[in-house]
Amino acid sequence: MDHLHQRPAPGEYNEYYGKYIARVPTGDIAALLRDQMIDTRALLSSVKPGDADRGYAPGKWTVKEVVGHVCDTERIMTYRALRIARGDKTDLPGFDENEYVPAASFGERELGGLVEELAAVRNSTIALFRGLPHEAWPRRGSASGSEVSVRALAAIVAGHELHHRELLETLYLGR
Repeated sequence: MDHLHQRPAPGEYNEYYGKYIARVPTGDIAALLRDQMIDTRALLSSVKPGDADRGYAPGKWTVKEVVGHVCDTERIMTYRALRIARGDKTDLPGFDENEYVPAASFGERELGGLVEELAAVRNSTIALFRGLPHEAWPRRGSASGSEVSVRALAAIVAGHELHHRELLETLYLGR
């Protein structure tokens, strides 16, 4: 099995991320990431303009904020993957999503622009993962004080998006 098809083992990531990794089917992770973006774009294209600025409950993120959060998280996870793949042993810092979302002012943007940004981020993610040498995938580094492999970070990216797309479908759009 080549590096794009290998699933991370439980010891390759903090157990918190297991909920995301469990959502990811076995197969070519780059192809999965490409297909996910197609499905996510289709879902988000069905959001009515007024609905993009609403959360599913008081105090919950809006659709725009969810899309922005997915962009931010993917950027951070792929940055971690890049550094670890290149052999960087620095403990990479964590981030607080609840501070990032308000600071980004996603509500002031158009949903279409956020979707295009997500697509650009995803294309960059796919290019990074497709270009990694085989020996980079099992490499481990440290992020937020926990050991993580490049392979696990790729699965976290995919599973995180699946998690939020499911929330958008069920809680936000009632599907």
